[in-house]
Amino acid sequence: MNKPGYLDYILDQTQKILSIDSPTGFTKNVAEYVMREYKSLGYSPKQTVKGGILCEMGEDAYSKDALCLEAHVDTLGGMISQITDSGRLILTPLGGLEPNNTETENCKIYTRSGKIYSGTMQMKNASVHVNNKYRSTAREFDTMEVVVDEKVNSKEDVHLLDIRVGDIVCFDPRTVLTESGYLKSRFLDDKVSVGILLGFAKYVKEENIKLPRKVYIYFTVFEEVGHGGSGSIPSDVTDIISVDLGCVGEGLTCTEYQVSICAKDSVGPYHYDIVTGLIEAAQNGNVDYAVDIYPHYASDVDSALTAGHEVRHGLIGPGVYATHGYERSHKDAILNTFLLLTEYLK
Repeated sequence: MNKPGYLDYILDQTQKILSIDSPTGFTKNVAEYVMREYKSLGYSPKQTVKGGILCEMGEDAYSKDALCLEAHVDTLGGMISQITDSGRLILTPLGGLEPNNTETENCKIYTRSGKIYSGTMQMKNASVHVNNKYRSTAREFDTMEVVVDEKVNSKEDVHLLDIRVGDIVCFDPRTVLTESGYLKSRFLDDKVSVGILLGFAKYVKEENIKLPRKVYIYFTVFEEVGHGGSGSIPSDVTDIISVDLGCVGEGLTCTEYQVSICAKDSVGPYHYDIVTGLIEAAQNGNVDYAVDIYPHYASDVDSALTAGHEVRHGLIGPGVYATHGYERSHKDAILNTFLLLTEYLK
């Protein structure tokens, strides 16, 4: 197996996917891209009613107990909730977007008429030389605004641009891959895992891997608001593993160089046998891994269980620092996640 070659492909695809704006509810373009890429690899992906992607692999496998590997293409973003009299835009978050993480960030405003405008998220009255409460003001969505890069001074001016309440605002991911192997970007959650699953599909096809069971790859589009994996699970699926982010922070053991195996999140414990199987696969394959409990986290698999699917569940992902902010991981963590999947599905 050409490990560097698959890693290069994963990193390339991740960066391409990161460049496509796709906050929750606005995922059509990225879904179309991922569909095309799977078709180019020789697969036959199908689109779900909600706009997700389901791709079957290993259809000749003898096992009737199928495995579903899930990742999500939707990210955080904003929606215009108000246009002020001065022509500024007030946002409501899509998913868990933190307003303090968006200050001074460049963004795009997508109108329903197809026009796209640029802007910047600022706190109101953002000039330090004017506002003596600049430092003490809490960064909240009602104290911040998008300044549109057009000559607008009123609500009427903004309306003339076809900008309306309900339009989508997407933030610049600022993707950087350093020479030392760090991948820095907004929205690694969960586009880095989309890239990993594309790499896994490429590996299965090119290495002519005979999977021991049928495998579905399922890319969801509403994970960030809690119902991404709640539907469209094929009836023969008995196990679901969410490939999302591994958390890095105080009290946890995972680093940005490892694959994280989650034993429990804020919803509850993951299935004991699945977690044990993932640990054993990592040990058998000499994969650098960590086992952690995520204190403030819920995954697509959690939503599947809540919706009533009778499945066993697990969660893995590359270690990522500063989740839901300007995130950072390393190519070692990405490779270790890929290797865990290949070992688990021997």
